[in-house]
Amino acid sequence: MESCLHLLTPSLLALALSAAFLGNASAATALPVRPDNAFLTQIDAAARSARVSNVDYVLAFALTGGETFSGTSTVGFDLTSAASPLTLDLDGATITALVVNGKPVTPEYNQWFITLAPQDLKRGRNTVAVSYTRRHSTNGEGLHRMVDPVDGKVYTYSHFEPAAAHQMFALFDQPDLKATFAVTVTVPSDWQVVSTRRESAIEDLGATRRWRFPATKKLSPYNFSMHAGPYKVWEDNSGAYPMRLFARQSVAAQVTPADWFKYTRSGLVFFDDYFGIPYQFEKYDQLLVPDFLYGAMENAGAVTFAERGFLHKAAMTAAERERLAAVIMHEMAHQWFGDLVTMKWWNGLWLNESFASFMGTLATAEATEFTNAWQNFYSSEKQNAYVADQHLTTHPIEVPVPSTANAFDNIDSITYAKGASTLKQLRHLLGEQTFRSGVHDYLSKYAYRNARLEDFIGSLEQAAQRDLGQWTRQWLYQAGVNTIAAEYTCSNGKIDAFSLKQSAASAALPTLREQRVQVGVFGLDGGKLALRQNVAVTYQGATTPVPVLVGLACPDLVYPNYGDWGFVKARLDSRSFATAQANLARVDDPLLRAMLWQSLWDSVRDGVLPLDDFVRTVLANAPQEKDYVLLGSIVRKIETTRNYLDVMMPQSAYARQTGTDLERMSWDAVVANKNNSDFLRRWFDLYVDLATSTTAQARLADILAGKLAVDGLPINQDLRWSIIRQLNRHDYPGSAALIEAERGRDKSDAGQMAAIAATTIRPDAAIKAEWLAKVADPKTALPFSRVRVAMGNLYPAGQSVLAETTAATRLARLNDLDKTAGPVYMRSYASNLIPAACTPASVQRLADAVAGFKNLSVGTRRALLVQQEEDARCVVIKAAMTAPQS
Repeated sequence: MESCLHLLTPSLLALALSAAFLGNASAATALPVRPDNAFLTQIDAAARSARVSNVDYVLAFALTGGETFSGTSTVGFDLTSAASPLTLDLDGATITALVVNGKPVTPEYNQWFITLAPQDLKRGRNTVAVSYTRRHSTNGEGLHRMVDPVDGKVYTYSHFEPAAAHQMFALFDQPDLKATFAVTVTVPSDWQVVSTRRESAIEDLGATRRWRFPATKKLSPYNFSMHAGPYKVWEDNSGAYPMRLFARQSVAAQVTPADWFKYTRSGLVFFDDYFGIPYQFEKYDQLLVPDFLYGAMENAGAVTFAERGFLHKAAMTAAERERLAAVIMHEMAHQWFGDLVTMKWWNGLWLNESFASFMGTLATAEATEFTNAWQNFYSSEKQNAYVADQHLTTHPIEVPVPSTANAFDNIDSITYAKGASTLKQLRHLLGEQTFRSGVHDYLSKYAYRNARLEDFIGSLEQAAQRDLGQWTRQWLYQAGVNTIAAEYTCSNGKIDAFSLKQSAASAALPTLREQRVQVGVFGLDGGKLALRQNVAVTYQGATTPVPVLVGLACPDLVYPNYGDWGFVKARLDSRSFATAQANLARVDDPLLRAMLWQSLWDSVRDGVLPLDDFVRTVLANAPQEKDYVLLGSIVRKIETTRNYLDVMMPQSAYARQTGTDLERMSWDAVVANKNNSDFLRRWFDLYVDLATSTTAQARLADILAGKLAVDGLPINQDLRWSIIRQLNRHDYPGSAALIEAERGRDKSDAGQMAAIAATTIRPDAAIKAEWLAKVADPKTALPFSRVRVAMGNLYPAGQSVLAETTAATRLARLNDLDKTAGPVYMRSYASNLIPAACTPASVQRLADAVAGFKNLSVGTRRALLVQQEEDARCVVIKAAMTAPQS
């Protein structure tokens, strides 16, 4: 008989699996044998959670600052049946003792999990104690250890998402076995220890101290954390909850605690009110940690942030402050949505991230000074989602996750930004108060429990008193981005017919969706593009008439997603496109202006608007831009344009002249903005990135040497390294010596990584071969943070000849590396070292790899397909250009 599980949604599949195992838990033969590898399948997790409940952990750790630590995990749990073995996850440890229900036993251990024999277990309450030693990790997972190169101090922190807690202690490492965690930690006497709760006691033992933490409330394992080291501590008790901030002592001067506490306090007030449920974890700690894999992590009551994004050697720009506020708000939203209520299995992780992205942006817009946060979201995260959703590798928002090996396969901009956009447009569809009421009911009903998508949608359906089944199927289980366009005719200067036309993403993705958008109708009036009418429309199907617009004056421009309510690609009609291209500077509304810029850029990527036409638009309009957020979006498009030219035609006269024109434009803007520090920094950063001519490089060298000052801009350490990297990228005379001189001046961890970036980016075949050998070895002794920096700088645009010498080797290694290296390593290798040269031959080389490498992991195969698609896109963009290419 053919299985019908494939007919179920991922969430219903998990439910069906759990029910099946609950019904057969007493029969040993009905339970699967867990594969002997590093990962946990959904089937095995369901089998285990069907037998195990009421879990608590009593954890003891001893940290010395050395490369290893020791621990004891005492695990208490109820067991429905002892008729078959039970596994307990623990990675890469040396077990010194295993005691099961008071009886010492010899471990059956494969370095990934312990198998507990049926004869040692019993139905009812069980206790298992595992004592062990383990090396600290250096890849950002488990219990990570870092030695500060400035002062030799040792710092540790934990990171467990998606399933890495077993790299620190023995446990059932799956999200639906929520548990309490009580902790005792012995550390050097000058260390701080931070965990989910505040310590209940600190015992002075002379050279060491023992910290005790009471049991937490119920948490999924990946939401628990423990961090230890001689961290600098700041405290603020001005709000409803005590707040602390931690950072390494050597970087403490680069932290602005007042900003952190201001946004944290505002966020806690906002979320308490919005959700109608008080913050549940008593205190709010935040830690800046080194070598972090991601941007931040929502550990309950002890949030970790990557240092690299939040340390500042000069006053923060507006963009840096907004990023700080936005990330604080994102992680804070998780304290409710993710920590308080948690998905049952990793297929539901998207909802955590989508909701935190949506709520984080909403809180930033409504609880901070950054009221235009949604414009920033549109110009950055949402554009990444549009691009990803148009790739061949697009996927539904919710997808099956067979194993923890696949947990992060689909954690991308579709998960974060498309998901957040979907929630945003659902709020418009249902109404703000209805949506908010449904969210409150969901959080109240499932607090300290695990939930499925059906539970969340059910709460919204109840609040809205409508069926969301079709909406769920259209938006969450079908991939692709639709396109809408305004179709209208005019007679005697008036609109006589108007409708919205929706088209599917492709023949393979035929879904047409329901959503609510605003249609903006504009006319040129006194040299300005003025809004004549704004109409909210709920559309579905291929055609939706909009009769309310009939009779209006024939417009100069129609934007069918005005205000960015919907997640949809807006295609301008020919008249509107021409108006947008000619009148960008005449548009007062910065969000509309951003959307028109984006329409032009989309046309470049689609091969419709020649890139050289876009360059002319940039030169005519970018220097006039007065909206700081939009300028950031334009700058990113300029940088991408320059990279395209460097890859397409690096030696052409057009590319050289365009490079000179863009350099001149950005330098003139630097000079013009000397009294506006935010705009000045944004333009100067662009100038550094664009400086390729001899004149521009000499100017950078003079700035670095102190021979030339930039009015209004102190050249701090970060800017010095940016200049050195750019000079080395183009082998400016004497640039190699600058690296060692600056390394001596800046002995920090950030300085070491900046030196690696400046070294590996040099157009030197010997250096590249040396570093490629280092980073292509997953077992290298280098910390992964340095490996990742080197990978990202080895083959920049403009070094096509050097890149081509190793292209075949890098591509050939992909298959073997994917079998031996872990997903963390492969994500970085695949995103940085798969070769692309913007030629038909390069596209074919990638196509051959796609055809030949049939057994790649999902994530690596997707990266290969995306690189092939983007390489082909580059060829199309090049062919559409009208400028001479020689």
